[in-house]
Amino acid sequence: MNARAKISGSHVIVWSPEVKSPVAVRYAWANHPVCNLENKDGLPAFPFRTDKFPMESGARVK
Repeated sequence: MNARAKISGSHVIVWSPEVKSPVAVRYAWANHPVCNLENKDGLPAFPFRTDKFPMESGARVK
């Protein structure tokens, strides 16, 4: 689900009207993400996540 975000000082504030109690944020966490978060010098942010949920692979080998 996509969310809205804004930079406030040294923090990134993230919200979504569809999520009342968010538990985590992931940025650029896809195969071909839209990366539009930059610092004040115009350098792009690296993909990141705030959760520690177990990672699952899309491919299953039997």
